[in-house]
Amino acid sequence: MTASPAGVLVLAGTPIGDPADASPRLLTELQQADVIAAEDTRRFAGLLDRLGVQTKARVVSYFEGNEAKRTPALVAELAAGRRVVLVCDAGMPSVSDPGYRLVVAAADAGFRVTAVPGPSAVLTALAVSGLPVDRFCFEGFLPRKAGERARRLAELATELRTMIFFEAPHRTADTLAALADAFGPGRLGVVCRELTKTYEEVRRGSLADLTAWADGEVRGEITLVIAGAPIDVADLGEAVTEVRSLLADGAKLKPAVAQVAQTRGLPKNRLYQAALKTARQSTE
Repeated sequence: MTASPAGVLVLAGTPIGDPADASPRLLTELQQADVIAAEDTRRFAGLLDRLGVQTKARVVSYFEGNEAKRTPALVAELAAGRRVVLVCDAGMPSVSDPGYRLVVAAADAGFRVTAVPGPSAVLTALAVSGLPVDRFCFEGFLPRKAGERARRLAELATELRTMIFFEAPHRTADTLAALADAFGPGRLGVVCRELTKTYEEVRRGSLADLTAWADGEVRGEITLVIAGAPIDVADLGEAVTEVRSLLADGAKLKPAVAQVAQTRGLPKNRLYQAALKTARQSTE
């Protein structure tokens, strides 16, 4: 069996807020690294200062804009037997942050890939949310364009697992409104803001309540945790019957669906599709 090359790639989890969350092993890896690839070198310098750590490593930038170009150079460092430590601005590299390309390239070349476990906004938000934790999925950032976002959420409307999303503060209100529209205003959710930081806030409630709360200025790092669809999904039959009654009285389909969905707390898109299917069947 051929021995693996000596170079090692270390994915190092960094604090998501409080520097005191840094593990002793993280400090050791930063001190012993030959090369440190950082998402933002200036922010990384600030982290070193807060941690009181000095490193002799060569620090290079590694972010979305230069990942593809810089990955071969980092693999070359591994081939030269060097210890390469990868850090992002906060949390674990490659989880909605740079790193995936380098992990694949290093593993394909036969180099050892290991990690320094660290804080994760995904798991922290899930743990404090109060929503079911036995099954969950991470969906990252939703598409920015309204149409693409609506299509993605329509696919997730019947997802039974607790869902976790990242979002920018200035888009939080719009995203919560889109979630309420797709999943129903009564679906439970949690907004986690500035986790582990001085102004940490965990806001729980229905999607309707959270949308109203976010109608204004939302600041800080945002993680959203949304309850999955109930196992006993509400019977759409009665809701569709109610929609058809409104149609018989002269209402248009979309307004009728919106009215019934709001009243019954159902996902509007799902009710629309069910009502449309019933209407088609009645004409066949």
